[in-house]
Amino acid sequence: MLEKATFAGGCFWCMVKPFDQFDGIESVISGYTGGHLANPSYEQVKSGHSGHLEAVEITFDPAVFPYEQLLDIFWQQIDPTDNDGQFQDRGASYRPAIFVHNEEQRKLALASRKQLEESGRFDKPVITEIQDAEPFYPAEDYHQDFYLKNPDHYAQDRAESGRDEFLDSAWKKADA
Repeated sequence: MLEKATFAGGCFWCMVKPFDQFDGIESVISGYTGGHLANPSYEQVKSGHSGHLEAVEITFDPAVFPYEQLLDIFWQQIDPTDNDGQFQDRGASYRPAIFVHNEEQRKLALASRKQLEESGRFDKPVITEIQDAEPFYPAEDYHQDFYLKNPDHYAQDRAESGRDEFLDSAWKKADA
């Protein structure tokens, strides 16, 4: 039986590829959630007035790829100490968050956040929000699978964002 997981981690272009490469992941859709405006456009979300965050909605088979593994991937894509955006993308629509679809996801998300907080990996508090899933609105078609459709633009944007440098320092070097 398939389930959904929803994560906001700044620019949704950078949040698709990390999840989109595993058996058990049926789809990763870029979109918007958490706001008050039905069917928002990219421009409305980017303005910061819709209340929505850029997010990805993942359809997955928990028997093949458990939710705990999705959480592990999520944490390693973001700066969980920054609630004002992510990397070069600043503002309310780029805040990181976990949107839980049921109580089991909430329990697992809270436990994973607590484990990260207690790990000592970050000098600042882990402040990524965990909240109930809300309606998810798929982004415009040109945003879907952006890393596949526009590999050069994706690579350039990612290189300029500062995301990879942060992730390398927070995860790879710390684990060495």
